[in-house]
Amino acid sequence: MIRTIYFGGGCFWCVESIYLKINGVVDVKPGYMGGSTINPTYEEVCEGSTDHVEVAKVMFDETITLSDLLKVFFSIHDPTTLNRQGADVGTQYRSAIFCEISDRAQIIDFIKNIEKSDIFKDNIVTEVNEVVEFYEAEEYHHNYFKNNPNNSYCQIVVSPKIEKFNKEFSSLISKS
Repeated sequence: MIRTIYFGGGCFWCVESIYLKINGVVDVKPGYMGGSTINPTYEEVCEGSTDHVEVAKVMFDETITLSDLLKVFFSIHDPTTLNRQGADVGTQYRSAIFCEISDRAQIIDFIKNIEKSDIFKDNIVTEVNEVVEFYEAEEYHHNYFKNNPNNSYCQIVVSPKIEKFNKEFSSLISKS
């Protein structure tokens, strides 16, 4: 059975590029969720007037657990900064998870357990929302890192996140 969850953790290029590497992840699509504009464009979302979040739609099978996907999510971005990730600032970069109602309690418990630990010194501001309409991003955003590895943003922001993921989660990396 294929399940789906949507992760917003800053620029969707970062999130997509990491989840594409995970064994058990069937597909990842960049897109927009949570706002008021129907079928928004990248430019509209970047202007900040749509209230959409840049997300990665992650489709996965039973060979990976939701818990493992959450561990990755909370390690590849800073869930304690409101409406920003590094130099990316705006509501479109906020930390958010859109999930099925059946997964919500597990996600909330996961966050509570992180907050009890000393992993983050500040409070987690990640939104946990039910799935709403997903608008797939324009084609040029798909596999952006793979298709544009020499892009300066990819070199400065995406590459270090992938390196960190490769070190911390080598057991989850797909061999194919």
